[in-house]
Amino acid sequence: MKTTSNTLRQTSLATTVAGEDIVCGDYVAILRQTFEVPSYLWDSCGNGTPPGQPVQLTLIPCDAGTPLKVVAACLPFVYVRAPGGMIETLDTRRMQLVRLDRNCAKRIWKEMKKSPSQCL
Repeated sequence: MKTTSNTLRQTSLATTVAGEDIVCGDYVAILRQTFEVPSYLWDSCGNGTPPGQPVQLTLIPCDAGTPLKVVAACLPFVYVRAPGGMIETLDTRRMQLVRLDRNCAKRIWKEMKKSPSQCL
């Protein structure tokens, strides 16, 4: 049996980007976010961290991959517009950002404007 497929859209790849390489008009997304929590929250469960020292947790946010359009950058802060129109401040010390393929991001941006995204 022979099968053929017509690929209308090419798969693109998001690439990690350093804060100093971000320019206005770029489309970025949050890949990972780091949080610091006090070590006493572990209640001496044997992790070996002194009680006053913060522990870093790296998490993937539920809205990872949402295209955000860069409005301005004043490192370490990047100011972006979300598809819903809100301006958000991203702290590059706490977030790992990726640059999205421009064509893909624009297409998703349009679709997300029609229906607001929700974290699952």
